[in-house]
Amino acid sequence: MLMSVARQALEPEKIKALLYLVRHDLGYQLHRAIQKLKASLSHQETATFRFDDGDVTIRADVTRSDFETWISEELSAIENSLDALLSKTGIAPQEVDRVFLTGGSSLVPSVRRIFESRFGPEKIRTGDEFTSVARGLALRSLRG
Repeated sequence: MLMSVARQALEPEKIKALLYLVRHDLGYQLHRAIQKLKASLSHQETATFRFDDGDVTIRADVTRSDFETWISEELSAIENSLDALLSKTGIAPQEVDRVFLTGGSSLVPSVRRIFESRFGPEKIRTGDEFTSVARGLALRSLRG
């Protein structure tokens, strides 16, 4: 089907690049390149997305603002979930002593701002962003 689309496309090379990705099972490698961009944008206002493999070379400068626009639905979902949790528990943000953020997404400035705006930056704590969840699960499994 994609070959048929490529023959009729205005930019058939892009469809052929997609076909190459699919045929060579490069989804994971593409995901890793996206994760690298996400990490770079957590520390810089602009970063270059790079993906090179055989017939496919992708290079694009991306701004943090662009990235935040792309993830706006997810940011809204985080905000809504947080607000729903506070509402359901009846706990006011000022009653919360500390907020521990973990996982790679906790390094994304727009995600951090959601929590800082609700609780204040002085209450936010982080650490071992990529291993703390696994460590917590391992400790929990030891307790039975």
